[in-house]
Amino acid sequence: MDVTERIKAQLATAPVVIFMKGTPDFPQCGFSAQTVGALRACGAKFHHVNIFEDPELREALKRYSNWPTYPQLYVKGELIGGCDIALEMYHNGELKTLLGEAGALA
Repeated sequence: MDVTERIKAQLATAPVVIFMKGTPDFPQCGFSAQTVGALRACGAKFHHVNIFEDPELREALKRYSNWPTYPQLYVKGELIGGCDIALEMYHNGELKTLLGEAGALA
């Protein structure tokens, strides 16, 4: 399976997928930690991918998404954005609405 197929397979695992540095319980950057915090505050169920575990995927995802930084938050296979966008959406209530529409709230 090539790297693009692996990215698509990860995106198909759940309605909400975050490609992040580290894991939700042990994030390895502040931006990943903040994004996971927003998802958890909304009560979201989500799948995570630790980009440090797959360097090929880490580089290919930047091209796939045309987004140069991490974390990258996807809902229903569509890139929502990184930490700043996720936090802005959390603070104005859009994130919880989007997650609810995706069927990702616990």
